[in-house]
Amino acid sequence: MKGEIWILDDEKGILETLEDILKDENFQVRSFLWGKELLKEINFKQPKVILLDLWLKDIDGFEVLEKIKKTYPEVQIIVISGHGNIETAVKAIKMGAFDFIEKPLSYERVIVTVENALKLALLEEENKRLRENIFGEVKLSGVSPAIQKIRELILKAAPTDTTVLIQGESGVGKEIVAKLIHLYSKRAKEAFVEINCAAIPETLIESELFGYEKGAFTGAQSFKKGKLELAHKGTLFLDEIGDLSLDAQAKLLRVLQEKRFERLGSNKSIEIDVRIISATNKDLLKEIQKGKFREDLFFRINVFPIFIPPLRERKEDIPILVEEFLEEFSYKIGCEKKIIKSDALEALMEYDWPGNVRELKNFIERLVIISSSSEISYKDLPSDFKNLIKKKESLQENTEPWFKEKNYRLAKLLFEKEFLKRKLLEYGGNISKTAREIGLERAYLQKKIKEFNLKAEFEN
Repeated sequence: MKGEIWILDDEKGILETLEDILKDENFQVRSFLWGKELLKEINFKQPKVILLDLWLKDIDGFEVLEKIKKTYPEVQIIVISGHGNIETAVKAIKMGAFDFIEKPLSYERVIVTVENALKLALLEEENKRLRENIFGEVKLSGVSPAIQKIRELILKAAPTDTTVLIQGESGVGKEIVAKLIHLYSKRAKEAFVEINCAAIPETLIESELFGYEKGAFTGAQSFKKGKLELAHKGTLFLDEIGDLSLDAQAKLLRVLQEKRFERLGSNKSIEIDVRIISATNKDLLKEIQKGKFREDLFFRINVFPIFIPPLRERKEDIPILVEEFLEEFSYKIGCEKKIIKSDALEALMEYDWPGNVRELKNFIERLVIISSSSEISYKDLPSDFKNLIKKKESLQENTEPWFKEKNYRLAKLLFEKEFLKRKLLEYGGNISKTAREIGLERAYLQKKIKEFNLKAEFEN
């Protein structure tokens, strides 16, 4: 097969005809009558090329084009329309479409255009593969709104040279986001240099960043380039920047301002062109209040902030991550891909994963190794993990009042009141923001606040 082509059109006749023609040309084809169905499916698997009709029954075709190109820019989209004009064609091309074909369709042109779009898709895939030979596979997996939003932010930040600050708990994937920004940037062919500020002793961090001349200090028996110099023309990723000492912060700030530095033991200035991407699991605003982080450095590195929520807040990503890790580790140990059964997956969804994606990945590797069967069920899960799940359930029953309530209606009201109270606290009592984040109308939320007699301080 040449490659997978998807067709989205609200006319069954056109779908069937295009499908037959493309299959005759040895393409793998999948057809969709509904735009929303395609947008859902593309989160799980991406085709090489999409033939997209602009006039759809359930969603505007331009909206479909925009959403796909934002999240999956490598997918080539050929727009087809029976209501086209020059303005429509120009708009589609500006939004990222590969080409525009008017109806009635010339099937010879369709085949030629699909072939050309496929060649471009394969070329971009090869470029990506070459980059991955350097980095390994870099992929931000998930279907949650949070992950889709982060993909959009990556594509917005990447083409610029602005400094980026990635925040989130340990194990959420901050390094992956940093690498993706680099890979989609104009610096992709240059070096991506990492430094873990938390892993290097305070006495050595400056020599790691700036390098040193021979004899600069005891033990400096030869000249060494620092990470800043090695990252010239490329990207420097400062992981766990919140752990830098105040002295090192001051020197880093000077580098960001002046675009130059001196190696330890030298008075000679070295000019650099480096993009800085930082990451931290700390709340830097709180660190500023404690006097542990410089406010002026924070403003320098926080030009384009990206926050990655913990896995417990986007559990809809767990099934996809589990499937990917099962495939990866089954391949590594040389066995047939293992399948996780629904009862085991439910247990994984129940757990909060304090170590986030990193913990889940390590756990799946352990599962693949210890499981003797090709199917992993609940009984195959390690006993220590099952005990954690039981402990959590027991704790919930003892602490959450709705579990103690025998009447379903009263239990539901108790839960609803507590849920709204906690969310209002989480969003600082801002009713509009709370309503937007939890998917309610503002007026309905106000009604519930009054009904449950929640604190008046929330109503601002």
